[in-house]
Amino acid sequence: MALAHTAFVFPGQGSQKVGMLAAAYEAYAAVRDTFSAASEALGYDMWDLIQNGEQEALNLTATTQPVLLTSSVALWRAWQEQGGDSPLVMAGHSLGEFSALVCAGALDFADAVRLVRQRGEFMQTAVPVGEGAMAAIIGVDDQVIVDICAGVAGGSAGEVAAVNFNSPGQVVIAGHTGAVDAAIAALKDAGAKRAMPLPVSAPFHTVLMRPAGERLAEAMATVAINSPAIPVIHNVHCQAESDPERIRELLVQQIYSPVQWTGCVQAMVERGVSDVVECGPGKVLGGLNRRIDKSLSSHSLEEPEGLQEALSALAGAA
Repeated sequence: MALAHTAFVFPGQGSQKVGMLAAAYEAYAAVRDTFSAASEALGYDMWDLIQNGEQEALNLTATTQPVLLTSSVALWRAWQEQGGDSPLVMAGHSLGEFSALVCAGALDFADAVRLVRQRGEFMQTAVPVGEGAMAAIIGVDDQVIVDICAGVAGGSAGEVAAVNFNSPGQVVIAGHTGAVDAAIAALKDAGAKRAMPLPVSAPFHTVLMRPAGERLAEAMATVAINSPAIPVIHNVHCQAESDPERIRELLVQQIYSPVQWTGCVQAMVERGVSDVVECGPGKVLGGLNRRIDKSLSSHSLEEPEGLQEALSALAGAA
């Protein structure tokens, strides 16, 4: 039975940190089992990396992507283990869309872990380390950001574009490092309150990722995709899809297309969502979601206390 008025959302890159999920790992067998399965699929001890590795290693996208997917799926399984019901709808931010599709039954977990590691490798090699960058811009109208990036792009500094529409007044830009720096300077002149470089190692969701998209399409050709048991709102067009081949196309397009997170949240609200559960490390999406629609209630599953609070708060909502 689905939880009425409830959505589960899954974070993307930037939420990773050394030591994350330590309490959940101790509390829930489902979390331990999920990390063990991921380690077996990838051939290294993922849990040891998260707890004892270096942040710089964790931030490399080929590592970050399977780590975050595993973390989100582990918390979803802990939720189920504790008796939590399925939500009305799901969505994931960028990489988080893969997590959502695993939890919705559209992708096999082991397949997805291997696939997102490849996705990370493809994205990293599309633009060498140091040549690409991303930055969050806060306090400027979205269209101003789009226009300034368009004015900078194509010049001697390279390409830059608005790529993540995270909430009104918070947009992420990405591209060649010099072009991102030039856009940041112009946006500060235009009144941006903050411009924060992001801890990622490639300019995601830009035209620079098209080669990665082509390689991802090849890798995905042999991966089975099912129709989701729970609707998943996609980043590219803010709609749910049931056709596996259409889902496959959208996952490829997403790698070089802007993430329309504001539109995804609005689409969930239009379906009647009033409670949003963040299933993964951190609370980044909870903050964005409240800026998009102040009526939304947010819950986080990263800590056992948060998971139990969400179970209690949503009990009887099915």
